[in-house]
Amino acid sequence: MNPTALIAEDEPLLAQALKAELAAAWPELQIVATAGDGRSAVREALRLLPQVLFFDIRMPGLDGLGAAAELADSWPTDEAPMPQLVFVTAYDEYAARAFEAEAIDYVLKPVQPARLQKTVARLQQALAAQQPSSSASPAVASDEALERTLAQWRQVLTAAGTGAALPAAAASAPLRMIAASDAGGSTVRMVPIDEVLYFEAADKYLRVLTATHEYLIRTPLKQLLTQLDADTFWQVHRAVVVRSAAIESVHRDEAGKLHLMLRGRAEKIPVSRLYAHLFRAM
Repeated sequence: MNPTALIAEDEPLLAQALKAELAAAWPELQIVATAGDGRSAVREALRLLPQVLFFDIRMPGLDGLGAAAELADSWPTDEAPMPQLVFVTAYDEYAARAFEAEAIDYVLKPVQPARLQKTVARLQQALAAQQPSSSASPAVASDEALERTLAQWRQVLTAAGTGAALPAAAASAPLRMIAASDAGGSTVRMVPIDEVLYFEAADKYLRVLTATHEYLIRTPLKQLLTQLDADTFWQVHRAVVVRSAAIESVHRDEAGKLHLMLRGRAEKIPVSRLYAHLFRAM
């Protein structure tokens, strides 16, 4: 059976160019759908379950990073293996080198045939590696393949989402205080970082939750992550970062999804499939 792929690109001419170049570089690959935005890409990917996703990083509405994060949680792994993920990007040469260093597959816009050929070779190798070996049971092989793919997706989304392509000098020093608005927006308070239990992205704001209060800031989560101590604050979902020391318990629901309970908070915090490995020992 021929391998299948989905292209998500909001510029029709660029989508057509990528499709044409893929036809030349990988004639066996079947493009099952193209989507012009992240939301449509998620819907079509779940409907068609392609083996490869070519996602433009910047798309209207839900971008490529957000679409990939949603699929990581909702992909029916009992029906099809997690797909291989390739980002389509217009980043400059420096950023491309950073992507390369992180072993992230990417395609530059406009499409460069030589670079695309390298990506195709990687994808073919990755798809071949998904085939179970004769010595492993199907269940074990499936679990191992899923963990390998999830690890790759974590690497991709972390590097792309937190600005790993930026020079290290651009990163800010770890935060100690946060200037945040109260719920009414009329007062700005200085909140010690040591009091924060978790952050949650919500619309245009970032919620800052302590044991007793909720505040709002406008800093995007991906920018905030570069200013937090990674040992102190763990990302557990595309939209949520929690203080690791505040985790009281981990619960698995009937659907197999994990939720956290934090000391000092009553609500359950969802854990994305991408970050479930953090709690495997628990």
